Order: sequence, then structure tokens, then C-alpha cells
Amino acid sequence: MGEVIVFMEKVIYKVESYQIIGICMEVHRVLGPGFLEAVYKDALEIEFESAGIAYQRERIFEVKYKGIVLPHRYKADFVVNNNIILEVKGTTGIQELAIAQAINYLKVSKNRLALLVNFGEPSLTYQRIVF
Repeated sequence: MGEVIVFMEKVIYKVESYQIIGICMEVHRVLGPGFLEAVYKDALEIEFESAGIAYQRERIFEVKYKGIVLPHRYKADFVVNNNIILEVKGTTGIQELAIAQAINYLKVSKNRLALLVNFGEPSLTYQRIVF
């Protein structure tokens, strides 16, 4: 009988994503559900600054086709530590469209991890998207 060896892929940016999710939980704990996404983004900025975490809010990414910049641009809610896309939602449930949007951000930014965080539920929900 042969031995089966299973290799598990290392979780990328484990510590950083844990810290970001913790900050999101704190914002949700204080504000709760029901606000517009912009309110949660404002609160996240305060928490990122307080924790000394590098971030860019509403970072714009260009799409190039054969060396030509296309008119459509993508705007990610946050890029944290220059390598994690953070998308903020304030709806019920994480929808497929939001996942597709996060994948687009990963493709255009060439980052590997997006955190899709939903503040619209009684408990914070989130999804890690690795591309």
C-alpha cells in the first residue's frame, strides 16, 4: 500500500489578513450593520492609521491592452500593505458579483489576496479570495 502525502498550500498573508479582519470586527462591533459602505471605510481609515498599517483608499488601477490604457479603470476600496485588496460591502450576504469584482481587482493589481468583508449582517462576514 502506498503512502498518500497531502501538501497544503501555505496561507498567504496570514498574519496581515488576521489583523485586517480583526480591525473590521472592531468597526462592526462599534457601528453594527445598517450604514452605507462609506461610513465603514471612514472608520477603517481611523483604525488603520491608529494601528500604523499602510493603506491606500480607493486606489485606481488602469487596464492595458497591447500597451494601450483602456478607458475603463478599476477602483479598489483599499489596498493594505501594498499587497492585499480589501473590498467593503454593506449588504445582506456576499454576492457572486462582489466576488467577481474582487477577482478583477486581483487581476489588474497583480496582487494575490483579496478580502471581501460584509458589514451588512448582524455578524461580520468575510471571504478570502486567492488568485
